[in-house]
Amino acid sequence: MNTPVTIIGAGLGGLTLARVLHVHGIPAAVYEADTSAEARTQGGQLDIHEEDGQRALADAGLTDEFRAIIHEGAEALRVLDRHGKLLHDAPDDGTAQRPEVLRGDLRRILLDSLPAGTVRWGHKVTGVRPLGGGRHELAFADGTTVTTDLLVGADGAWSKVRPLLSDAVPEYIGTTFIDTYLYDADERHTATAEAVGVGAMYALTPGKGIVAHREAGNILHTYVELSRPAEWIAGIDFTDAATATARVAAEFDGWAPELTALITDGETAPVARMIHTLPDGHRWDRVPGVTLLGDAAHLMPPSGDGANLAMFDGAELAKAIAAQPDDIEAALTAYEDALFARTEPFYADAHEMLDLCLGDRAPFGLIDLFNGGPQEQEQGQEQDQDGAPARP
Repeated sequence: MNTPVTIIGAGLGGLTLARVLHVHGIPAAVYEADTSAEARTQGGQLDIHEEDGQRALADAGLTDEFRAIIHEGAEALRVLDRHGKLLHDAPDDGTAQRPEVLRGDLRRILLDSLPAGTVRWGHKVTGVRPLGGGRHELAFADGTTVTTDLLVGADGAWSKVRPLLSDAVPEYIGTTFIDTYLYDADERHTATAEAVGVGAMYALTPGKGIVAHREAGNILHTYVELSRPAEWIAGIDFTDAATATARVAAEFDGWAPELTALITDGETAPVARMIHTLPDGHRWDRVPGVTLLGDAAHLMPPSGDGANLAMFDGAELAKAIAAQPDDIEAALTAYEDALFARTEPFYADAHEMLDLCLGDRAPFGLIDLFNGGPQEQEQGQEQDQDGAPARP
């Protein structure tokens, strides 16, 4: 079977590409390894930026649908020290331009906007073979194959399409995020819910921190952030939830119980997500008939930009194809030239954000960012050995 535009990966970037192509009357097929849209959870809350994510949704004709799924109040944020003392508090006053939505809700409106059958579920790519002339053959785990005139890798960090273009391999940066969840937070975890507040909460010290977001449905979604070598993570058996939870919680001995409860009272097994990056400014030479978007193209540490960049990539690629449908190579060249220039500065921003959260000045570097400039770090307090302000 031949499909003119073949997209690997039904994440936000791949679906935005398919949707904007559809808006321009260009059919596409999306192949996804998951067996259905409900096969796994889709991650937590995203802030959608005016300059890229929201522009992509406008190109997709989905602005109204996006506005309908915004989690009101979620842009509030607070920073606590490890004893639970409030260091910074910024309520959501309704004026911010980066509304929060759940990744799963955003994916759903994109899926609902596509013609039936666009996404081919249960198709895990096992191999990709160039056929010449810009055409490629894809083999799937179920034994089927397809050929395509235009192949787009929207398949994330461990892309099976990327090796056609680049020898780059993601590298572990020395930081791991560990996901946990608390449900019915206001009723069952009152002190912790009050500590988190109505939006995002950061409790950070050099090398480690607890970050939580309040999600729709009275859920607290926690990201435990640890700067640890790969061997340390490998030494924890995350298939044994109780043992893994105890091992992670031990890293926060002496922290306020309302904060450590985000780890110890977790109602799902902790999931470790080792953070990887591609080389800064990753780019490749033009290869006929194939390109990349999102994390497949520019994987970098999480900084709030990844999903926005992926959607914007998808929209820009679709518009480039629509502008030059009879010269796909010219369209891909224009898309990639703009992609490389656009995304390169974000690598430095991502590394800087990680340093603000877990570097030597944590949490005060992050507070400086939120306040728009350097502030007095200690505000009359001395720092204890763990980097958090000591109690007066």
